[in-house]
Amino acid sequence: MCGVVGIVSQKEVSPVIYDALTILQHRGQDAAGVATSTNNRFFIRKQLGLVRDVIRNQHILNLRGQMGIGHVRYPTAGSEDRELAQPMYVNSPFGISISHNGNLTNQEELKDALVHKDLRHLNTDSDSEVLLNVFAHELQKQGSIKPGSKEIFAAVRALHKRVRGAYSVVIMINGVGIVGFRDPFGIRPLIVGSKETDLIGKDYMIASESVVLDSLGFETIDDIEAGSAVFISSEGVLETESCINNPIPTPCIFEYVYLARPDAKIDKISVHKSRLRMGEFLAKKIMEIKPEHDIDVVIPIPDSSTTSALQLASTLGIKYREGFVKNRYIGRTFIMPFQEKREKSVKQKLNPIDLEFQDKVVLLVDDSIVRGTTSRQIIEMARSSGAKKVYFASAAPPIRYQNVYGIDMAATTELVAHQRTEKEIEEFIKADWLIYQDLEDLIQAAQVGNEDIKQFECSIFNGKYVTDDIDDNYLKNLEDARNDKSKASRQLS
Repeated sequence: MCGVVGIVSQKEVSPVIYDALTILQHRGQDAAGVATSTNNRFFIRKQLGLVRDVIRNQHILNLRGQMGIGHVRYPTAGSEDRELAQPMYVNSPFGISISHNGNLTNQEELKDALVHKDLRHLNTDSDSEVLLNVFAHELQKQGSIKPGSKEIFAAVRALHKRVRGAYSVVIMINGVGIVGFRDPFGIRPLIVGSKETDLIGKDYMIASESVVLDSLGFETIDDIEAGSAVFISSEGVLETESCINNPIPTPCIFEYVYLARPDAKIDKISVHKSRLRMGEFLAKKIMEIKPEHDIDVVIPIPDSSTTSALQLASTLGIKYREGFVKNRYIGRTFIMPFQEKREKSVKQKLNPIDLEFQDKVVLLVDDSIVRGTTSRQIIEMARSSGAKKVYFASAAPPIRYQNVYGIDMAATTELVAHQRTEKEIEEFIKADWLIYQDLEDLIQAAQVGNEDIKQFECSIFNGKYVTDDIDDNYLKNLEDARNDKSKASRQLS
């Protein structure tokens, strides 16, 4: 999970990119970077850390140009390596820089072809560098001294034929413009907007989430469709083209559960309304299973579950209370790289308000349950604060499988729902009762917002990978790379 942005403007873009990245900070708290272009030169600043720490005033002054791209990333394997921060850059042809959100599933095959057939040099193990070089090679094959939309869209079409996986991308071509495109399934989000200026022409922005456009005064033009590309020339002319036959829009369902901000719209679907519907469906399931329940109060685990919890309480006709105070200066524990860090952060991040728990049967609501250790800690907090019983509700179904499309959530064996029944998960997290959302209800909660979307990427729940190229060997290698033991050994090496 990462956040990307690209801007072509009539004015200097670095201050706007900085603001955009701070709005996208929830999508990545490990590293940040900005690249700008002017007078056939690139200016790049990237480093590990939060946006406010990486991009200082002196950097904004030095990042000159009227077009640029930015990136925020979250911890993954190798996250301590500054070279893996983005944007990434290659000098041939023209000078090209990339910000990428997603994950390529045929990375090794592509690396071999790039090195031995295309004669491209790769300096890191990053799939984003692979994607950058595939695009650069395909653009170079077009044979143009200065490519326009025709050559750029042809390069994207050729890239789609070679690359598999999830990729929402903004690419800056020195002296030419910015291109944004999504993979043929549109797994990760990408949207484009414009803003009127005092000068001739418009400013254009491409971003991961609509909230960036809204906050910075841009009008939404449209989501970039699955398999489509948008090219914005350095002169400020926008062109769009579908670069694949018969795309199958399949956005990631977990964007609506957890990843995106609640005020975002992804593929025209309101994240906020989706989460309201998740709460309503969950409440109906509770009434079916326990019509004579004894729940006194519904308490969310802030922040991403508050919308669902509020609607759940309203549907059940039960009091809603915010029983945890959140320290907003602690990062999202879901995306922290090691278990010890995650457990320490939970205690620092949440503090219970005892009077909301004392002598009550409490229903805690969370957006999802990944490893289960965080849920268990929170349940222990509720009991220590005097709760008579602690029930636990998840707005998402059990997460039983690895994600291969850009969410480095956990190795399969570290997922609490892997090879466990719901009753066994209930015992593991030490809840008096555990209830999960049904997958069909989760899909409907999002699909109601845009019935043109016929399917969603739900592999973490059902193990079905839409790119149809994931085998047991791929998952085994991913398992070995993702478990906490492997991450720790890489950090020490």
